[in-house]
Amino acid sequence: MLSKQPSFLLNQILLPSMLSAAAQHVDLRAELKNIPLIILGILSAAMGLKGFLLSSHFIDGGVTGISMLLTHLFGIPLSLLIVIINLPFIFMGYRYVGRVFAIKSASAIVGLSVCIALVTFPDVTADKMLTSIFGGVFIGLGIGLAMRGGAVLDGTEVAAVLVSKFYPLMKVSDVILLLNIFIFCTAAFFLGVDVALYSILTYFSASKMIDFLLHGIEQYTGVTIVSKLSEEVRLAITEKLGRGVTIYQGKRGFGKRGDNLEIDIIFTVVTRLEIPALRKEVKSIDPDAFLIQQSIDDTDGGMVKRRSLH
Repeated sequence: MLSKQPSFLLNQILLPSMLSAAAQHVDLRAELKNIPLIILGILSAAMGLKGFLLSSHFIDGGVTGISMLLTHLFGIPLSLLIVIINLPFIFMGYRYVGRVFAIKSASAIVGLSVCIALVTFPDVTADKMLTSIFGGVFIGLGIGLAMRGGAVLDGTEVAAVLVSKFYPLMKVSDVILLLNIFIFCTAAFFLGVDVALYSILTYFSASKMIDFLLHGIEQYTGVTIVSKLSEEVRLAITEKLGRGVTIYQGKRGFGKRGDNLEIDIIFTVVTRLEIPALRKEVKSIDPDAFLIQQSIDDTDGGMVKRRSLH
């Protein structure tokens, strides 16, 4: 099943792994803390596969989806296919990302394979809608927890990042999208349109679960504030809200309201829960202030509130 949100992997797994590989330093204490996350991720993903999807012949995206499709078509054990098809991607991860990342990912994938082969999970429901939604929820939870632990349960993300690296015209999201379009079209041809559509629903359900797990309700948001009372706004953010700011030097636009005067533009990063308080403070100072909000995958350093699980 892979990547629902490629930028998550790039920002939170691959790039940190590259940096740690370059530094040739492994924090054993931090890695030990990652083990429970990876184990819980394996169990959750296995529950999604065996407790929901396999009995209804639904599939997922990425390498896991290819493995499930081949299992339904040829009867080859899923546990075996997951390991075999992921082998090239593990090798690429070892060569281009780093040894630690490759070892953790290989262990997670083998662990998922063993769990699927040996652990018995109940067939939770025969309802197709519930199966597709909650199967995706458990798989997304598993992938998200494994990513929190610095590993992947599927090698598609690694391949997509490397393809985009060597072929700049192809974005990571483009590679994964094309692969999943091919997988679901193939599923529609061999397994039926209904199965393919339910499988797509599973894919989106897992995507949302990963999004929530990695960002949660406290997703980082970058806020750009343009105000003639920029100094008062800056003081309110730094002193009342306790958040850092960056000041850009700009000019007011031309037009009916513009007079081509220099103005300080404020940029700050807060969590989603802090936005109402920020907007209230800014508007109380300058009702005409112009605010722009944008989502941010992750931050490091500075006066930013740390989210749980970070």
